[in-house]
Amino acid sequence: MPLELAQAVAATRRAELLSQLEVVLRNQPSKLTLEIGCGHGHYLAAYAATHPDEFCLGIDIIRDRLERAEKKTRRAKLPNVAFLLTEARMLVENLPKNHVLEHIFVLFPDPWPKRRHNKHRLIRPDFLDLLATKSAPGARLYFRTDHGPYFEEAAGFFQASSRWNLVNEPWPFEQPTVFQNRALDYQSSVVALTDQA
Repeated sequence: MPLELAQAVAATRRAELLSQLEVVLRNQPSKLTLEIGCGHGHYLAAYAATHPDEFCLGIDIIRDRLERAEKKTRRAKLPNVAFLLTEARMLVENLPKNHVLEHIFVLFPDPWPKRRHNKHRLIRPDFLDLLATKSAPGARLYFRTDHGPYFEEAAGFFQASSRWNLVNEPWPFEQPTVFQNRALDYQSSVVALTDQA
């Protein structure tokens, strides 16, 4: 895709996202719970039902998944959850200044297992730095994967980060996802935002 066309597409997507965020976040608390790659919304719907005081936002890049997630939350009559079709970096970059992330869930993201594709993994130093700029003091990032090499790589990034620290805390809420049910084994990290700039 030519550069000018790619820039025009990105600008259109950003404008659409900003418009959606204005509607979705109107009259919502300033601190948000975000699930990146929410799939069909099983985890986030269950989380929202047990945390009615939190506003939960789920994002995914596949429309069909989000349509199923929205049906699930409508049936459950959950007013504190919404879903958006967008990718993680775009959402975080465009989060309005009056909203911050307090809880971030990244559950079984695509591990991009081939070495040449590792650069596409979500948990990377540049994304962690961006996430820190849009998170509340003491925010928590919850990461879970069934791919050992990805878990080890992410742990290294967490340990090397000046903004995030691995903490020994229990997982805050258990609700098996589709991928968790398929996994033979999985590993989890709880990471806290530090107050260092």
